[in-house]
Amino acid sequence: MGNIGMGELIVIFLIILLLFGTKRLPEIGGALGKAIKEFKKAAKDLPTGQAGIQEEVKESPQDEQKK
Repeated sequence: MGNIGMGELIVIFLIILLLFGTKRLPEIGGALGKAIKEFKKAAKDLPTGQAGIQEEVKESPQDEQKK
């Protein structure tokens, strides 16, 4: 189920082309590219693993405000 062939990609592209038209397609592609770039940037900045999360919680500014 995870494999998408060339035929399926062409059908998906044609449906998108019919729904949005040729003028809006570059705008949608640009917005999608920016969103993917921002997501990758945010994912890169996240602490990984439980140890990283616990360290972030320890350094949280909320803890300093409670003192």
